[in-house]
Amino acid sequence: MSATKNNESILPQKDGTIDLNQLSFEKNLDSNIKTIENVFKDDDTLVIRQFANQNQIGVKCCIFFIDGMVNNEIVNENIILPIIANNILCPSNKLLEQIQTQVIVSNDVKNTDSFNDIVEAILYGDTVLFADGACGALIISTKGWLMRAVTEPDTEKALRGPREGFTESIMINLSLIRRKLRTSDLKFKFKTFGTRSNTQACICYLNSLVDKKILKELDQRLSKIKIDGVIDTNYISEYIKDSPTCPYKTIGVTEKPDVVAAKLLEGRIALILDGTPMVLTLPFLFIENFQSADDYYLNFFFASFGRMLRILGFFISISVPAIYVALTTYHREMIPTSLALSVAESHQGVPLPTFVECVVMLFVFELIRETGIRMPSNIGQALSVVGALVIGQAAVEAKFVSAPMVIIVAITAITGLINPVIKGASILLRYTLLILTGILGFYGYFFGLIGVLIHLMNVRSFGVEYTSQITSYNSQAMKDNFIRAPWWLMKTRPLFEQKNNIRSSENGDN
Repeated sequence: MSATKNNESILPQKDGTIDLNQLSFEKNLDSNIKTIENVFKDDDTLVIRQFANQNQIGVKCCIFFIDGMVNNEIVNENIILPIIANNILCPSNKLLEQIQTQVIVSNDVKNTDSFNDIVEAILYGDTVLFADGACGALIISTKGWLMRAVTEPDTEKALRGPREGFTESIMINLSLIRRKLRTSDLKFKFKTFGTRSNTQACICYLNSLVDKKILKELDQRLSKIKIDGVIDTNYISEYIKDSPTCPYKTIGVTEKPDVVAAKLLEGRIALILDGTPMVLTLPFLFIENFQSADDYYLNFFFASFGRMLRILGFFISISVPAIYVALTTYHREMIPTSLALSVAESHQGVPLPTFVECVVMLFVFELIRETGIRMPSNIGQALSVVGALVIGQAAVEAKFVSAPMVIIVAITAITGLINPVIKGASILLRYTLLILTGILGFYGYFFGLIGVLIHLMNVRSFGVEYTSQITSYNSQAMKDNFIRAPWWLMKTRPLFEQKNNIRSSENGDN
């Protein structure tokens, strides 16, 4: 039985796909064309173009590509035209090699005999060339789909410094990092995720600075991922994070190449996924929730003040509702008399207890905030203003809520928005402390804080203590946690990196 009949007799698997490993090449061009047509059955975007050399009719070729994913000018000018017009080609067993080395005008041409590689290349925007009489095919890079331009990320606006942002193209993203770190020490390792999506990913690190144990651990966790499709880096993040149920981020996410470059210079690892501008960085420590790229581009006095405001804002956003409920419900004697009378007077006629009132108001705020995010930008801004001013004022006048409670929720909202990176954990901690305080007063509040601290001390990010920079007595580590010291004083890298730890060291750097 011929190879062609074997290919045609292969039945689809249970999921409707064909096992490409069972397919084989044949020297007959028409047979190979039928095999590709069978693989892409019912896919009308597949373009099949047959042509022959004008001087040697026996030199027959056929190309396959997906319409809309290739650069037509490259296909026409660098593939079809050179083969048709060439006067040295002749039918032979080495026709593909001759076309690859003497005819095709492209800097990326690969000879393959794997149908897996061929199908993957076609789906990724490359053109595959078959020649009559040759067992194999050429994969020619002709990618030409439209891509978003490199712009500043909306979620990470910069006051100073670079304004470039990652795009959905993995190769453009790698080039943005390479421009920041022009050293042969920068390494890129590619992986593929998703049995159906076949999404390409890249692990980036500086070889002389990275902790090899962390790199090995990352590789082991990535190898265990079994999923049919990966669209965004969060798919991978949830698979590889140390504590899947932990409310805190143990893997960083950014859209800025300068942030990734800075992390790599500290010995961290970056994971880039094709199709998304979100890049993962690891290990990720708790103090990084309050660090900003602007901290390193502004004067260290202002940067340190801004960082302390963010830390204070986090503490206020999770504590103010709980403290207010504790003072007004269980510990009224701790409030000054005049303030206590004012609060009591404003609460007269309000039907709900203070605890329930606080929970409802916080829920309404989160509802308005989430609605504002999902709405178009102009409508979202108007909705936020209406929700904060009109509805709040009307609720106070109607005696649904008290005026102090509106102030408390407003303070909580403002201080919560100052740290968008840790927003999810802030909401969870806020409600947890509020419920404990509603039951036990200040005892519940302090029990909650103690529980949070104990939990933080036990969190790990790829084996690194989550609070290592905060709890360390190392003077160098303390220069980039609560404050940002001048660059000339920050002489070492973070604690999880042990070798080549001096920032000005030339060992291992190229």
